[in-house]
Amino acid sequence: MTFSQVLRTMMIKDSGKNSGQEEQLPPEQDIRPPTLAHTLEEFQDCSDITHLTFPNHQTDLIYFDQMTDKDKLSRHILKPLLSGNDEEVAKMLQHLQPFRMTSSKSLILEILSGGVAVFNGQDAYAFNVYSPENRAISQSETETVITGPHDAFTEQVSTSLAMIRSRLKSSHLKVLRLSVGEITKTDVYLLYVKDIVNMRFVEEAKKRISEIEVDAMLDTNMLIQYMDDSKYSIFPQFLTSERPDAIVSKLVSGRVAGIVDGSPSAFTLPTSFFEFFSSSDDYYQRWILGSAIRLLRFIAFVITISFTAMYVSVTTFHYEMIPENLLLTLTESRSRVPFPPLYEALLMEITIELLREAGARLPTKIGQTIGIVGGIVIGQAAVQAGLTSNILIIAVASSAIASFVIPSYVMSASIRLIRFGLILLAGFLGNLGLVFGIAAIVIHLSGLTSMGSSYLNPVAPFEPKDWKDIFIRAPFKSLRERPTQSDSPNKVRNKTKE
Repeated sequence: MTFSQVLRTMMIKDSGKNSGQEEQLPPEQDIRPPTLAHTLEEFQDCSDITHLTFPNHQTDLIYFDQMTDKDKLSRHILKPLLSGNDEEVAKMLQHLQPFRMTSSKSLILEILSGGVAVFNGQDAYAFNVYSPENRAISQSETETVITGPHDAFTEQVSTSLAMIRSRLKSSHLKVLRLSVGEITKTDVYLLYVKDIVNMRFVEEAKKRISEIEVDAMLDTNMLIQYMDDSKYSIFPQFLTSERPDAIVSKLVSGRVAGIVDGSPSAFTLPTSFFEFFSSSDDYYQRWILGSAIRLLRFIAFVITISFTAMYVSVTTFHYEMIPENLLLTLTESRSRVPFPPLYEALLMEITIELLREAGARLPTKIGQTIGIVGGIVIGQAAVQAGLTSNILIIAVASSAIASFVIPSYVMSASIRLIRFGLILLAGFLGNLGLVFGIAAIVIHLSGLTSMGSSYLNPVAPFEPKDWKDIFIRAPFKSLRERPTQSDSPNKVRNKTKE
């Protein structure tokens, strides 16, 4: 019996079992049938493509060797073809029937996604053997915690989804798959908990993502900039996190989460300004300690935006605000400084930012040395050279340290930039300029929205019942309802009795 007769016989036996499987495939936009010639033409000049031909079986394979699972490819595809046994090859092709492709565009996309294309006569199949190199799960370097889980997302989206599924064991957790990028065709996954989330947020997120027309989408932080309500605002309008426990917490509170394939961070929506001052640590410690630390972060926010600006304002226009004993010390400290307070403050703030960026870009051990030694040496040398005063060094250092207290790096960077604007206003207009600057910030924040929801929720609109999980972290038994901002149809999240 010839090879074609064996294959025909086996297909007749299993025709009932496999009938209708092709109809289950999603409709293709490109109806051009896949051919070997067209596929080879598409991958012309791709030196990393692998093309194997088996003339005895009239079969060709096309795949990217570096993206495939060698063991899976050998066991399911290569071994039957190399055996020379027509019956084994027929069996293999029969198993590939559910993966038969009817569209050339879909076949090429499968190859690019790590699949192997199998051409046999006029038929083409795409078998998934994708197995990329994965980074091991480690703890987040930007969201370190003292207590609680220490694992973080990786760039492999399947691993990140598994980490969420392992924590949220519910069939109500839904995952929608979208694609962004004309060239990269990056997968974006939207996650939400059915019956808890408000579906208008899900639909709005799908709409905004589907409207993105761009060649490449490489990271979560790129995607959310396309989805912003106010694209020119300095403040982040989506909360990003590398911690699966933080994302699960947002999902069960009625938020929508998103993960971009190839990015180690996820985003949630809608978001309020005050969420950026919360950390997972707050919930893993006693509520009094968590509340105290959270209040400390808001104090740090006030210090980091106003401390240096207040120094410039007072030393330039308002000496009467300084106590007499401190005024003598300040006058003595500034007696050798040739610059006005505004220039002096800008010089030191820029120097601090240079040290911060140098420490972040250099290798870890060297970066820490540069940050500590550089700050001490430059600060001491600047005072001795008469370029700045001791009190300004204290103000600048306090502002820098306060900015590190804010858990979100993106929000911390935005606040640091705002500080320069307030310093300039204080240098030209004194306390009046400082008041104008703070008022402008409050007005701007009041006008911001995140997916159509107020950015200052629950302060504006005024929802005092949510304050016990915003400005403080109340005992868990007191946190009975989900946040007002999520507008969840299922309000109650904690039924534990007092």
